[in-house]
Amino acid sequence: MTGWIKVSLRFLVVFAANYVPTEKILLDCGADSDQPDSDGRDWTSDRGSLFLSSSANSSTATASTQDPSVSQVPYLTARIFRSNFTYSFPVVSGRKFIRLYFYPSSYSGLNASSALFSVTAGSYTLLSNFSVAQTAEALNYVSIMKEYLVNVDGERLNITFSPSSNPSSAFAFVNGIEIVSMPDIYSNVDGVMIVGQDSPFPIDNTTALENVYRLNVGGNSITPSADTGLFRSWSDDQIYLYGASYGVPQSADPNMTIRYPAGMPSYVAPTNVYVTARSMGPDPRININYNLTWIFSVDSGFNYLVRLHFCEVSNITKVNQRVFDIFLNNQTAEDGADVIAWAGGNGNNGVPVYKDYVVLVPGGPPQQDMWLGLHPNPKSKPQYYDSILNGVEIFKLSNSNGDSLAGPNPIPAPKQEEIDPTKARPSSGSGQSKSPTAIIAGVVSGGVVLAIVIGFCVLAASRRRSRHGKEQSSSDGPSGWLPLSLYGNSHSASSAKTNTTGSYTSSLPSNLCQDGAKGMVGEDEEVPFNAAYKGKKDPDVSLGYDGNVTDSRSSGISMSIGGRSVASEDSDGLTPSAVFSQIMNPKRTMKS
Repeated sequence: MTGWIKVSLRFLVVFAANYVPTEKILLDCGADSDQPDSDGRDWTSDRGSLFLSSSANSSTATASTQDPSVSQVPYLTARIFRSNFTYSFPVVSGRKFIRLYFYPSSYSGLNASSALFSVTAGSYTLLSNFSVAQTAEALNYVSIMKEYLVNVDGERLNITFSPSSNPSSAFAFVNGIEIVSMPDIYSNVDGVMIVGQDSPFPIDNTTALENVYRLNVGGNSITPSADTGLFRSWSDDQIYLYGASYGVPQSADPNMTIRYPAGMPSYVAPTNVYVTARSMGPDPRININYNLTWIFSVDSGFNYLVRLHFCEVSNITKVNQRVFDIFLNNQTAEDGADVIAWAGGNGNNGVPVYKDYVVLVPGGPPQQDMWLGLHPNPKSKPQYYDSILNGVEIFKLSNSNGDSLAGPNPIPAPKQEEIDPTKARPSSGSGQSKSPTAIIAGVVSGGVVLAIVIGFCVLAASRRRSRHGKEQSSSDGPSGWLPLSLYGNSHSASSAKTNTTGSYTSSLPSNLCQDGAKGMVGEDEEVPFNAAYKGKKDPDVSLGYDGNVTDSRSSGISMSIGGRSVASEDSDGLTPSAVFSQIMNPKRTMKS
């Protein structure tokens, strides 16, 4: 039962309570019988279902192969359509989640690459000429789940699958359909402010949304059954982080209770989102010189709703202790964000808040990158130069031309050719050609020499820094150096697994956010040490918080070689052999 606690004359908090949906339909398409999925949710077979407009124009089949990482329910079986086919669901009017499940495999001998089709829900076009196989290959996904939010005015929701007219062998299929009624927690009829503009963007019942990202920042993935009754999936954020310095995961003290403020429904996001976070780290001299950045690939030519979730889970309890700027697509979305101030003022750590922004993504290539960056704001002289984020949700908004959410199929990356040394062409000159073993040995030797040279460069930089005399104190201002990998394209997670859709490798641009230099501290300006973290602290600053923190970065100069991080110590005691050892045997800095 929901309970209210009065903590002041003007501020109330509420404990979490799950939403109870009016409709909850889980349809296992083509299945012989009803059965639960790996998350414990019960799915109903669509064979003989009243939701089928007619079974004459469809057939059922079992996937010819099944990846072991994919749940059999609902991905093992499918319903296949060679002409237009409609599922008709009796519902009450209001907002609905529509989730469509696809597994690209051969069904009844049909080639998965021939599946090319469109999907509509009422008047909204959800997918157009959609290729499951191409999308899965481009994203390196094993399976695909598409989630939409649409408003239903009448008493029926019709979902129609239409095979494309070209090629003639095209067909449509679906493995699972989920319909869940939902509260209206994403609409804003007054409008959400557009980043970079002063005008609001209204999101009302005529706007359909597609969820493209939902992340539990700094924490683990959250399964649908662990959500707040809305059955959303939350992924971990590591694979979207840019740069080698990807911040510090934080978790709340076990005794902390998340207290939802009045006016914010507790089912907006689960407590597991708010009890974990990602901040920048304990060293303000590093923090002030880089952005904590995430990168998301999105379809061009659409507008996007970006919802950011915040909650101070540490002992930061006062206004102006941690203040930072928020950048979206190289534009300032928020200048001087202060989570404690947003939550109601001093003493409101553990109180969650969220902020909505609309980002206009112009036309151009089929997909482009959306940047999200956080940077300390020194203008108000906060106690800590740091930033924090707990969760991210990104939604594509239907366009005004035909109420469409359909984007182009992503283009798979070119496949690398395998090099077979035995097929190497012999030298055209006289004499014996070099053996494959000698060629490989030469390449490896050259790589080792290059690695040693790079190691000596790092060592020299470290020694040069130590020769300047005493080590800078926290009041000396920023040190003027950064981890080398922050300046280039050294994505910290070139390969990682997601919870619901397999794994992928992302290719990222090389430039950092243009606003990254905004708010840099001058030579004579004091930079406070972030005493909120365990470890070294300034004697003039009291301990800010003692939450569970894991610092994944070295305090020395760091660099990225082969996708891994190598760090040098701030002393002359690091010998060339030690540098070589670190390079040849680097430690992994990420959870697998």
